[in-house]
Amino acid sequence: MTEFSLSRWVVSLEGDRLYTFEYAALVTETSTTVIEGFVQLGLIEPIGHLLRSQEIARIAQIQRLRRDLGLNLVGAMMVLDMAQEIAQLRARLQAFQS
Repeated sequence: MTEFSLSRWVVSLEGDRLYTFEYAALVTETSTTVIEGFVQLGLIEPIGHLLRSQEIARIAQIQRLRRDLGLNLVGAMMVLDMAQEIAQLRARLQAFQS
């Protein structure tokens, strides 16, 4: 799964950087307990006990929506899912127009 490890991240065989829950908690200003809760709820998808940068960004987005807009976890996930769907539709539209 990993080729070599550094203090806060490892590199997968595919070349992706994978980060520890502790690092993710540090950069998203949350706790590993919250991150583990997100995993249990299926809000983020770890690789073992490691996270891709996209998952860390998702944690930050969830926290921002909760903090800034007062959304609960379900509301935050709905917003993120809709934003992802809009981005996919825009990409399809752009491809269709080309």
